[in-house]
Amino acid sequence: MRTSAIEAPAVDLELDARLAEVIAERRRRASRFSQPYIQLWDAIADIVMRGKKLRPRLLLDGYHAFGGQLDAVALDAACAIELLHVALVIHDDVIDSDDVRRGELNITGRFSADAVARGALRTRAQNWGETSSLLAGDLMLTAAHSLIAQLDVDDETRRSVLEIFDEALFVSAAGEHADVWLSMHIDDASSYDVLAMMEHKTAAYSFQAPLLLAAALAGVDINVHERLADIGTHLGVIYQLRDDVLGVFGDEETIGKSTLSDLREGKETLLIAFARAHQRWNDVAEVFGAPHLTVADSERLREIIVASGALDLVEALIADRCDRVHELIADTKLPEHLRSRLTALATYCRTRRS
Repeated sequence: MRTSAIEAPAVDLELDARLAEVIAERRRRASRFSQPYIQLWDAIADIVMRGKKLRPRLLLDGYHAFGGQLDAVALDAACAIELLHVALVIHDDVIDSDDVRRGELNITGRFSADAVARGALRTRAQNWGETSSLLAGDLMLTAAHSLIAQLDVDDETRRSVLEIFDEALFVSAAGEHADVWLSMHIDDASSYDVLAMMEHKTAAYSFQAPLLLAAALAGVDINVHERLADIGTHLGVIYQLRDDVLGVFGDEETIGKSTLSDLREGKETLLIAFARAHQRWNDVAEVFGAPHLTVADSERLREIIVASGALDLVEALIADRCDRVHELIADTKLPEHLRSRLTALATYCRTRRS
């Protein structure tokens, strides 16, 4: 263990190395089972190792900025938050019936395609792929909790960290559940409903949890936690709003997915909530959420979204949230390094293209 913050390149290397070690140990345990189970762990390893690592880096940045000195402990917590992210991403793809992520076959797509190539019926192969994804997500959740539970810290810190981690998953599940409910359009969704869903689904585990875990592990005064949670909420909303814009108007090659999928799914975003108020929405309402949405119909939807002013409203909201979080960060007594990191992160969330 070191007594000073490690440099960013070293953090990346150590994070990747520890993640690889965690997955490799479980793959070794899988070797006494079937070949498909070993292949499942190979697929999991691919997902874990090629991620952006935004969340664990945020945790480690916060921990070192707060003066944390137990690098091995922080590293395992960072790995846990990344494995939680992987679990939720894998499950999210099943919920959305997606076979592709970032331009490549995900676990469902990989395992179902392999089964078809071996002669399985497509419906049975799809079930096999989705089963593999569900189990992979479950395995990542238990691996994440195992890392948190075994942190080499005192009992009080362990309880605090476990509560933060548990709450992040609990709230994220509520957000995911609300996302699917809103997309069924059984009840009319207000912009408040959509924003609340974003805060729960994205902000809780992606930004609030890494910051709160960093503070708890570094022994930061509990009074700082509320401000960190507020900052995390704003960052999460900015990130998700940009994600929703990219999902409809982004470059498919850059974002690694079809810009038809959100419209075909009938995903309830602020873009849609705002566009519904336009008089021309009824002209396209029947094709929104259509399972066989055509390219031509998707262009009609985009035209209405732009004509309604919904895109401009969302862009303005992103800018406003970014200004507000910059003010929050500037007004805190957080360490200078962390304030700079959070300011840069807010700008990234606002301007990212993938």
